[in-house]
Amino acid sequence: MNNSSDKPLSQPVWRQIPKGVWALGFVSLLMDISSEMIHSLLPLFMVTTLGASAVSIGLIEGVAEATALIVKVFSGVISDYLGKRKTLALLGYTLGAITKPLFAIATGSGMVLGARLIDRVGKGIRGAPRDALVADITPAEIRGAAFGLRQSLDTIGAFLGPLLAVGLMLLWQNDFRSIFWVALIPGVLAVLVLLVGVKEPLTPTTQKRSNPISSVNLQRLKGAYWRVVGIGAIFTLARFSEAFLVLRAQQSGIPMALVPLVMVAMNVVYAASAYPFGKLSDNICPRKLLAWGLCLLCSADLVLANSHNWGLIIVGVMLWGIHMGLTQGLLAKMVADTSPNDLRGTAYGFFNLVSGIAMLIASILAGVLWEFYGAAVTFYAGAGFCVLTLMLLLIGRR
Repeated sequence: MNNSSDKPLSQPVWRQIPKGVWALGFVSLLMDISSEMIHSLLPLFMVTTLGASAVSIGLIEGVAEATALIVKVFSGVISDYLGKRKTLALLGYTLGAITKPLFAIATGSGMVLGARLIDRVGKGIRGAPRDALVADITPAEIRGAAFGLRQSLDTIGAFLGPLLAVGLMLLWQNDFRSIFWVALIPGVLAVLVLLVGVKEPLTPTTQKRSNPISSVNLQRLKGAYWRVVGIGAIFTLARFSEAFLVLRAQQSGIPMALVPLVMVAMNVVYAASAYPFGKLSDNICPRKLLAWGLCLLCSADLVLANSHNWGLIIVGVMLWGIHMGLTQGLLAKMVADTSPNDLRGTAYGFFNLVSGIAMLIASILAGVLWEFYGAAVTFYAGAGFCVLTLMLLLIGRR
C-alpha cells in the first residue's frame, strides 16, 4: 500500500498529497513555462512573420494537439505493459525540451508544424504515464485533490510563461526568435526535476504484466469508463484551440507585445480554481460539476463572440479559465475512478485518443469558420456545441 495513506486524516488535504505528486506538479509548471512562452506568441509569429492564415493556424494547432493525444494511447499501453511510468514520462519531457529551438529557426509554416508535431509527440508520450503515476501514488479518497493540485501547478506555469513572453517582447522589441531560445531553459529544468524528484511506486511494477490491449483486458474496461470517454470527446468538440483566444485579443487593437496577457488572465483563473474544484470533486457528483463547466464555457463563448474591447475579452477568457479549472482535473479523476489499477495507462490512452480526434475536428472547424465567416460565428458555434453537449449529458442521467 502507498504509505501516504498512513498519514493522519486530521491533516489538511494538501498535506496528505504525496511528495511525488508535488514533484510532478513542479515538472509540469516548468515545462508549461517553456511551452507557453512559445505558444502564447506562436499565432502572432505565424501571422506577422511567416504570413500564415487562420485556416493554417487552426490546422497546425488541431493536428499538433491531436497528435499529442493520440500518442498517449501507445505510451499508456506501454507503461501498463512494462510497469515503468517514469521512464516514459522522462522521455516525453526530454523531447519537449529539446524541440524548443526548432521554433526559433523556423522559416515557414511547415517548419512550425514539424516542431509542433515533435513537441506534441513528447507531450503524448509523457501524458498518460504521468496521469497514471498520479493515480498510482495517491489514495483514492483524495484523488480529485491530487489531480487538481497537479493541474493547478501546471497552470501556474501556463501563465508565468506568457508573462515572461510579454516582458521579453517589450524588452527586446518584439524579437520572437530570441524569446523562443530562452524557452529552452525551463524545459531543461523540468527534465532535471523529474529525474531526481520522482520515484517509481513499487506496487504497480511488482506483478507480471499481460498485453493491456488483449480482448480479455479490454473487457475489464467497463461501461462506466467508456461513458467517461464519450463525455470527454463531446467536451473537446465544444472547446477548440486556445490559439483563437489570442487571435481574438489581437483584433481588439492592443499592442502586439501585450496580446499574450490574454493567456495570462485565463491561466491565473485556471490555476486558482483547479485545486479547489478538484477537492470539491471528491465529494460532489461529477456530472453536476461537468454541467456547470459547460454552462461556464457557453457563457465564455457568448461573451467572446460579442467582445469588441479589451475588457470584454478579459471577462470571456476568465470564464474560459474557470471552466478549465472545473473540468480538466475532474475528467482525469473520472478516468482513474472507472478503470482498473493495472490498466490506468491504457485507460488514459484511449480517453485521449478519442479526445484527440475531437480536438482535431474542433480546431479545423474553428479555423474554417474564422476564415470565412469571422470570429463571432466561431465562438457562437462553440456555444452551440456546449448546449448540445449539455443536453446529451442531461439525457445520460436518465
